[in-house]
Amino acid sequence: MKHKDILDKLTLEQKIALLSGRDVWSTYPFPKAGVPSMFLSDGPHGVRKQLGEGDHLGINASQPATCFPTAAGIANSWDEELATLCGRTIGKEAACQQVNVLLGPGLNTKRSPLCGRDFEYFSEDPYLSGKLAAGYVRGIQSVGVSACPKHFACNNQETNRAYNDSQVSQRALREIYLKGF
Repeated sequence: MKHKDILDKLTLEQKIALLSGRDVWSTYPFPKAGVPSMFLSDGPHGVRKQLGEGDHLGINASQPATCFPTAAGIANSWDEELATLCGRTIGKEAACQQVNVLLGPGLNTKRSPLCGRDFEYFSEDPYLSGKLAAGYVRGIQSVGVSACPKHFACNNQETNRAYNDSQVSQRALREIYLKGF
């Protein structure tokens, strides 16, 4: 079925509901239109599926899962095939836990040691980061789980990051932050 055919079966309210979640980790299902609920899980370095009621802080217990090396650790190998293998293995574990969408990998380029998420990013080198992130995504998606890359660019601090205004020159955006894409 084509996407347009699916959308034609949804009401305006249902289309709007596709833009938010049913709860912290799942989407609304619309069976008459052929749209199942999808379960999302945090996990750039393994599946973090919360048990019981989910919370956006990850405080509640999670289903046991494998902890994989961080993106920074994988980047030290300079091995795109290793990134693909890690992604594929994490994708298989996600599928076993009925996770449809894995939130990761992080794609930002490391620029500051003050960034609390540097471990989630592959490298300071945008070319290497882009190659490894692409392999990671290919690996996850090769087993039928969707990858949802996050923290695209200029996410260089954790304090007040939802309110931070990253002012970056066009040259830095082009040559550093967006080069990996």
